[in-house]
Amino acid sequence: MADAVKKMEKREYSLQEKYMKEALKQAKKAEVLEEVPIGCVIVHEGKVIARAYNRRNTDKNTLAHAEMTAIKKASKKLGDWRLEGCSLYVTLEPCQMCAGAIVQARVSEVIMGAMNPKAGCGGSVLNLLEMEEFNHQVKVTRGVLEKECSSMLSDFFKRLREKKKERK
Repeated sequence: MADAVKKMEKREYSLQEKYMKEALKQAKKAEVLEEVPIGCVIVHEGKVIARAYNRRNTDKNTLAHAEMTAIKKASKKLGDWRLEGCSLYVTLEPCQMCAGAIVQARVSEVIMGAMNPKAGCGGSVLNLLEMEEFNHQVKVTRGVLEKECSSMLSDFFKRLREKKKERK
């Protein structure tokens, strides 16, 4: 019995890694645009139905976070604002805006890569996703491919600081 549970957990984790790798691919698209490399995919019934990446500077739009764009695309794809039964994979813990939108959209599950101790609202600064006071709580999994997600972000900011130094 314990072996069967372990196999199931391992299968679920490898599936989570598969989709987080898809989110990392999206983050790389943001990085090419010199945006903070954050990527997101939304999965419904075993299929990716939305992909997005951070485009805040490119679009000159505060709302152009990866999660917000992915939610919009997934809603269009399903023809409903309710994303029940959907899993959202994101390379960085959502901010307050994105966490609020995730709850409002009734996303069933959020799988995060890196945590965001300065602005995260999925457990770091606040935990809007699992608040019992709201009419919807989201199942949360933290730390999937955390090393890869964290490295992408820290490498990006390191290069950004080096570029700033060179300009001076």
